[in-house]
Amino acid sequence: METSKTKTSFYRRLYVAWLIDSGAATSVPAIMDATGMPRRTAQDTLSALGELDIECHFAQADGERNNAGHYEIRDWGAIDKRWIATNLHQIKAVLGYP
Repeated sequence: METSKTKTSFYRRLYVAWLIDSGAATSVPAIMDATGMPRRTAQDTLSALGELDIECHFAQADGERNNAGHYEIRDWGAIDKRWIATNLHQIKAVLGYP
């Protein structure tokens, strides 16, 4: 069965938010490593989290320059992050992630 672009886009956003919130991947390079996404896709996915009312913030590292720091999820909006954790295997399977 073929998965719709809408579903894969939604799951991709949920998965990236989960990676950030869990501490598994809190930077663009770490998200790229965890998912195999190209840089631009990872950046676009981060930018699109707000469309789901997921509040993602970049925390600049003290005394650092050039975007040294990490992303953090401040608010999940209407999304239940427990659902993501419970369905992580399915989300990763739909996205083709190991």
